[in-house]
Amino acid sequence: MQDETTDRHDAASWSPLDSDGWYAARNATTALRDALVRAGLEKDFPYLRADLNAFGHGLVELGHVSPATAERLAELLSLALASALQRLEESGDEGAEHRAGKGLTP
Repeated sequence: MQDETTDRHDAASWSPLDSDGWYAARNATTALRDALVRAGLEKDFPYLRADLNAFGHGLVELGHVSPATAERLAELLSLALASALQRLEESGDEGAEHRAGKGLTP
């Protein structure tokens, strides 16, 4: 009903700066940007940006990348996973392979 009042903000005055999703997306985008710079891939992700969907959920837009860039990113992820597995195995931690496969650390 039109006469009902709600606790929600008026859509005309809503700002992404009022959203936790925006800050989460921005922080994740910054972390990814920094990692891509360290890997020398900053120019390969020209569409990288933080965004919100219509529901106010934060998203990280990676955009289109070349096949060579996708292969390089896959290689870097594989190397990182192998390094994490090696560190866990060297520490003698049981279940290391299982946790590393899920991206978890001890």
